[in-house]
Amino acid sequence: MSERPVPEHVAIILDGNGRWANARGLHRTAGHAAGEESLFDVVNGAIEIGIRWLTVYVFSTENWKRSGLEVEFLMEFNESLLLRRRDELNDMGVEVRFIGDRDDGRVTDRLRGHIADTEALTAGNEVLHLLFAFNYGSRMEITDAVRSIASEVAAGSLDPDDVDESAIAARLYAPDAPDPDLVIRSSGEQRISNFLLWQSAYAEYLFPETLWPDFRTEHLRAAVDEYRGRDRRFGAAQDAVTGE
Repeated sequence: MSERPVPEHVAIILDGNGRWANARGLHRTAGHAAGEESLFDVVNGAIEIGIRWLTVYVFSTENWKRSGLEVEFLMEFNESLLLRRRDELNDMGVEVRFIGDRDDGRVTDRLRGHIADTEALTAGNEVLHLLFAFNYGSRMEITDAVRSIASEVAAGSLDPDDVDESAIAARLYAPDAPDPDLVIRSSGEQRISNFLLWQSAYAEYLFPETLWPDFRTEHLRAAVDEYRGRDRRFGAAQDAVTGE
């Protein structure tokens, strides 16, 4: 079997921040802060490896259930990160986009403004497309797409016979993004937590034991190397794909 090319799109669930902090006798928020270094090391690593799209799960729709202190920290941390690092990302040629419900009333106007400013600043960059899944849930994303289709059908602007997989995909939050080839969840937990359910139907999954604050380019490269050694069949029999 020949080695596969580098994945075009890698998606990562950034897990293990709380356990990393607890193991050091620190509050969970310290783990989130430590994860910033991991994120930017992985962004640089993705560029070095030749990955074109990187989606990172930074705040889920379920994360609102966490303690008020942790939620407040995450909101302020995401805002601070944008202010401190968006010029650097722009200089690197990284396009930054956010997928999820930024219009949720629990998201501050100030943070929404920083998100919009960052997207405007980095629009058109082509070295790497970095998607932050923020206040994101895949079931919500699919529900929103179906609701949009229902409204268009009711308005007469969409024929029900034209509703197919491509019609749903076109109404997801980032319809221009290719489906992820590889989904990684750090920390060893083996679940997908409502992340890119539609898009990752045929993705390869990896669950390295490394906690997110310890995750670096070397771990991303190891994951990519394992991915490249796998035989992706997309539901077809082996002989239909390889000719063997």
